Amino acid sequence: MSLLDQELVDAVLALVDSIPSGCVATYGQIARLIGRPKNARLVGKILSQSELYGSKHPCHRVVNAAGRLAPGWEDQRHLLWAEGVDLKANGCVDLKRYQWEL
Repeated sequence: MSLLDQELVDAVLALVDSIPSGCVATYGQIARLIGRPKNARLVGKILSQSELYGSKHPCHRVVNAAGRLAPGWEDQRHLLWAEGVDLKANGCVDLKRYQWEL
């Protein structure tokens, strides 16, 4: 991984680490906050491999722009619920209520 790539990974994970318990952010929001507004998918890729980068990060606090949880990751629902984040009837997070405002 190049230095630029490692800096990008570090920026994404540092931002995710700063999302408060009981709040969520979107992949696009993280991308915008690190100055890469067109790289929401890259943020998702980094988070899907976060265990490769050391300590545990609260990746469960990141959802898509519609509030949908990551497909195939059942624990995400439970982790968010444990932090007080309720899901709507359709299984999505209510971004108006729980989205982190930096």
